[in-house]
Amino acid sequence: MIRPATPDDAPALSAIWNRVIRETTSIFNATERSEAEIAEITLSGDPFFVWDENGVKGMARWFPFRGTDGYRHTVEHTILLAPGLQGRGVGQAMMQRLFETAREADKHVMVACVTAENTAGIAFHERMGFVRTGTMPEVGRKFGRWLDLAILQKRL
Repeated sequence: MIRPATPDDAPALSAIWNRVIRETTSIFNATERSEAEIAEITLSGDPFFVWDENGVKGMARWFPFRGTDGYRHTVEHTILLAPGLQGRGVGQAMMQRLFETAREADKHVMVACVTAENTAGIAFHERMGFVRTGTMPEVGRKFGRWLDLAILQKRL
């Protein structure tokens, strides 16, 4: 079930988010997020949802793309799922909720920034109607390697 995230979800969200930070290149940042920081994000006012299936197992949120008025109709998003949820339609359902809330908020474009080596993540976004608009070579560094960033977008 999809529901809004609350500060009480911070411990479970921290476990999901920080596993991705520690173990993958899906997030270039190597610094883990504290429960307090995640609780604060849930209160930011930006749409933030969790997949609750006998506990929090996934998250999806959108937030402003860049910080200036000229981009006010464009948002970026993050979607993270616990192991075992992929291929069950959870990600698609959560993306649909992001699309709905972004449209309701008068947003025009949603951006996805995906590690270029994450072919499954790129394929997922393409199935959801995103179009790859470019690649930024070697803009990230993690685990002693330079990483490329694929940029995809969807007109809402």
